[in-house]
Amino acid sequence: MKLIIIVLINKNVTIMHGGGGALMQHMIQNSIIKNLSDKRCEIPLSALDDAAVVEGIVFSTDSYTVKPIFFPGGDIGKLSISGTVNDISVMGGDPFALACSLVIEEGFPLDDLETIMKSIQETCNEANVYIVTGDTKVMEKNSIDKLIINTTGIGKKNKLLEHNLNIIKKYKCDYNSLWLSDSNIRHGDKIIISGTLGDHGTAIISTRGNYGFETNIKSDVAPLNRMIDKALEVGGISSIKDPTRGGLANLLNEWSTKSRLGLKIYEENIPIKESVRTALGFLGIDVLEVGNEGKICLSVIPEKADEILQAIKETKEGSDAMIIGEATNEFDLPILETVIGGNRIIPMPAGDPIPRIC
Repeated sequence: MKLIIIVLINKNVTIMHGGGGALMQHMIQNSIIKNLSDKRCEIPLSALDDAAVVEGIVFSTDSYTVKPIFFPGGDIGKLSISGTVNDISVMGGDPFALACSLVIEEGFPLDDLETIMKSIQETCNEANVYIVTGDTKVMEKNSIDKLIINTTGIGKKNKLLEHNLNIIKKYKCDYNSLWLSDSNIRHGDKIIISGTLGDHGTAIISTRGNYGFETNIKSDVAPLNRMIDKALEVGGISSIKDPTRGGLANLLNEWSTKSRLGLKIYEENIPIKESVRTALGFLGIDVLEVGNEGKICLSVIPEKADEILQAIKETKEGSDAMIIGEATNEFDLPILETVIGGNRIIPMPAGDPIPRIC
């Protein structure tokens, strides 16, 4: 009830509207989506998945305003390529071409710009994608905060999708969707997280000062298309999603709402670095609501869960992967079974508690 009141009385955009939680969802649904048409799409805009599918092409765009633009483990350049590559890949796309647009504040150091462009190219090389077009604008000093990057990407249908679907059909599961949409999850699916939560958000907030702690945590930001291919080679995946803004809590609520079933998550199975747990505990921040930029969550048929987990764990990015729960039709919300044996609802966060992490 409190959240509903906040939404109704707030007539202006706040920083929380960009945090990936309930406030952002409300704004998108009620101020943006209702005014747009999305005909001809296999996976349309209104599905609010990580990418759209238009005439067999997977298409996604994102703008990056991270603060600071250089952070432990990465920078805005690496982030911009990784984020768009991952959004295409989790839908079942094979990303290959990107557009990159820069909005630069007057006075921005050219040396920093070149460092960021080199980081962009290095990340493109890692993901085997290419920048093929772009745009550059310069804004007056103090009209923006240093630099904004927009990346738009396209991908072909991943050649492993047919194999993935055939594995699902082999076990007579009751869905036939080719694409890895949020609405595909079915009762009994196992939920896998590819690694430790909270690394990116903790790395970002540790650089901002005035929080009374220091940490050696690095961002997990990375392109994950190669790891996703490893999982698809096994097959049996119903959905993949990355827990970015709003973290795992936001992801689970989106999955639960779109698939119309419950998700039971076991707290003791969720991988979290002790240093991250300590830092976020000190700040009173729930790690489940903190954004990540180098992790994915997979919903997989139970018959292939262990094999998919092993395939992911053999990659650098997925070495800490764990099965953390399962989908169930016994209830219709995400539920956390705590380490002491109790159950609590995992609510949809209003927004990410750490703003401007991407």
